[in-house]
Amino acid sequence: MVAYVIIPGIDGSNERHWQSLWEKRWGSSAVRIAPASWSRPDLPDWVAAIQDAYEIASRREGKVALVAHSLGCWATAHWLDRARPDGVTAFLVAPPNPQGPAFPGEAAPTFLDLSARPLPCRSLMVASDDDPYCDPTTSASLAHTWQAQGHFIGSHGHINSGSGLGDWQAGQELLRVLVDG
Repeated sequence: MVAYVIIPGIDGSNERHWQSLWEKRWGSSAVRIAPASWSRPDLPDWVAAIQDAYEIASRREGKVALVAHSLGCWATAHWLDRARPDGVTAFLVAPPNPQGPAFPGEAAPTFLDLSARPLPCRSLMVASDDDPYCDPTTSASLAHTWQAQGHFIGSHGHINSGSGLGDWQAGQELLRVLVDG
């Protein structure tokens, strides 16, 4: 069995977002982070929220899959670099470029100076060819530096509820393959 830690981006993921749809499907096998700073992201707050959710998830099941979107990818990478937990996988979808012109200003105070480092677990970074927050070259570079497998899904914007993916069956299959190893 697998427990899932849902790590959305700024403001969480709305009810039409694939993360929310997956969480509903997974029921008690899923734990969503709950930082106090959803709208004005504070990295230490988000990292603490990931730690809390991980502790809950790891008590439920043997394997833990971190399912991150957007800014949540950076919080996840930072937490992994510090915590170095055993038995986790990281599914990172649409990380924004902290040096890019579209990087959210409200996240800049604590997220801006992060740099990618090799992740201590099996991971997959999924990106779109036309993400307004990160161009494909930078996405590929992030995957390489994180030592994550990179996977591009074509033109689906920021791979969020506005991308029209619904419960994103292809993403579920990518996650299943990652978790199954």
